[in-house]
Amino acid sequence: MSYFVVGAGFWGATIAERIATVLKAPVTIIERRNHIGGNCHSSLDEETGIECHRYGSHIFHTSLPNVWEYITQFGAFTSYQHKVFITHKGKVYTMPINLSTINQFYGKNLSPTEAAAFLQAEIARDHIADPKNLEEKAISLIGRPLYEAFIKGYTHKQWERDPRELPAEIITRLPFRTTYNANYFNDVWQGVPKDGYFSLFERMLSNPLISVQLNCDYATIRSQIPSDATVIYTGMPDQLFDYEYGTLEWRSLRFEWETLPVSDFQGTTVMNYADTDVPYTRIHEFKHYHPERTTPFNCPKTVICREHSQTYHNGLEAYYPVNNERNNTLYARYAQRAAATPGLVLGGRLGAYRYWDMDKAIANALQVFEERILPAARG
Repeated sequence: MSYFVVGAGFWGATIAERIATVLKAPVTIIERRNHIGGNCHSSLDEETGIECHRYGSHIFHTSLPNVWEYITQFGAFTSYQHKVFITHKGKVYTMPINLSTINQFYGKNLSPTEAAAFLQAEIARDHIADPKNLEEKAISLIGRPLYEAFIKGYTHKQWERDPRELPAEIITRLPFRTTYNANYFNDVWQGVPKDGYFSLFERMLSNPLISVQLNCDYATIRSQIPSDATVIYTGMPDQLFDYEYGTLEWRSLRFEWETLPVSDFQGTTVMNYADTDVPYTRIHEFKHYHPERTTPFNCPKTVICREHSQTYHNGLEAYYPVNNERNNTLYARYAQRAAATPGLVLGGRLGAYRYWDMDKAIANALQVFEERILPAARG
C-alpha cells in the first residue's frame, strides 16, 4: 500500500512519521510551500541571526503526556514561559486578564477575593444567564467594561465580525484569573524548540522512508496518484471537492516585517493591540523567544512583525476556520463526503475545520493513526 500525505504541518508530519516508523512503509509528503513545518515554520533572519516564526508566534504547550513524550523524541525544548501584554488607549496591561489587569484598569488594589466579588457585581449588571454568543459569554465571565476594553475591539479586528455573530466557545480559549498569575498558558509543559521549529520538523521527517515534494500542489498531481493509494489530506476540504456544496469561510493573516536599528523594540515577545484604530492585532518581536542565544539577543538590531487579520480569498493562506452554525453545517457535509471516499483520510487544522493548538493537532494525528490507518494497514 502506498501513502501520500498532503501538507507538512504538525498533523501531516506526525502521520507521516508514524507510517514510516511503525508500519515501516514508504510515504510521500506533498507540500505546496517551499518548506516543511506548515504555519509553524521558522528560519533564521540572515542579517541578525534571530530565529523568526514566519507565520506568527508559536509557543508549544501541552498537558498531554503522550504528546509531550512523542514530540520530545525529536528535540529538546526551552523553559520559555509565554507572557503577553496588551495596549489599550495608550496604556499597557497584562494579558490574559488577571488581578494586575483588573486593579490597573479600575484603579483599585483588590485582593483575589475582593476582585471576584467586584467582578460578580459587574457581571450581574447585564443579567446574562444563558450566553448565546461571544459577546454575551465574555460579559458573563468578566463584565462589560473589561470586555469592551480588551476583548471587543481585538475580536472585531481578528474576525471582521461583530462579536455577537461569533460562537461563545471562542472566548473560552482565553484564560481569566483573579490572581497575579500572568502566564498565558496553564499547561504542564511549555517552551519553544531549542534548535528551532525547522530543525524539529527535519528530525520528524528524517526517516529514509519519507520523501518530501516541496513546491508541489496536490491538484496538479492528483491524477498521478495510484487509485489504491491512501491519501491523507490536511488542506481545505471545500477546495478538495471543488466547492461542490459551497465555500467554507476562513480567516487569513498578513504579516508586515521590519528590521529596526534598536536592540529591543517592545521588551516582550508579543504585544496585542485592543483598539480598532490600530490596524494590526499584535506585534511579534522574535529575539525574546531565545534569550539564551546571546549573540542574536544582544544584537543592536531587532526583527518585528505586525500581524494583520483579513478575510480569506483565493490566493491567500487559510489560517482559521469561522466556526459559526452555517460553516459547521457545511463542513459536516464535506466530512461525510470524505468519509465515504475510499482511501481518503481528512484531518489537520484545515481538514478538520478546527481551531487546534499544536498539541491538539498532534494528539489527533496520533489517534487517527492508531484508530484508522494502523488497523487498515494490518487488515
